[in-house]
Amino acid sequence: MNITANHIVERVRILFGGEPCRLQVAALPWRKSKDGIKVMLVTSRDSGRWLLPKGWPEPGEELFEAAAREAHEEAGLKGSISQSETGRYFYVKSGTGGDIRCEVLVYTLEVSGVAGKWKEKGERKRKWLAPAKAAEIVSETAVRELILAFADGQRQAA
Repeated sequence: MNITANHIVERVRILFGGEPCRLQVAALPWRKSKDGIKVMLVTSRDSGRWLLPKGWPEPGEELFEAAAREAHEEAGLKGSISQSETGRYFYVKSGTGGDIRCEVLVYTLEVSGVAGKWKEKGERKRKWLAPAKAAEIVSETAVRELILAFADGQRQAA
């Protein structure tokens, strides 16, 4: 994984003070198609930006299981989740209570099932995309890099 300037800046902030980051988890859902690898993105509930399904782990929940749960709740996905993270990124979550700095651990999810109805269906859109197109439309540079690195790794493994 490439280390970007944002990663370094966030690590320095953590080391030298400031509010600690809150931990979130995300799934990078993917599947093979006749056209190659596809990844799924969902929209955020507030701004409609395209992103990976992500959220807060629940007490006692393994982080990779939390990522799988978020993919199921936000996009209706089921599949095989990696037990080790594929990468991580930092972002600032804005809300009514102020800004919260978050570190997000990302786990790959090989999708085997896509539900027609799911918990957040009325609140989000979902879309399968070629990795290059998905990387084009996500906001965070680090997420873009994760998607492209994952896709490159899949191509090399094939």
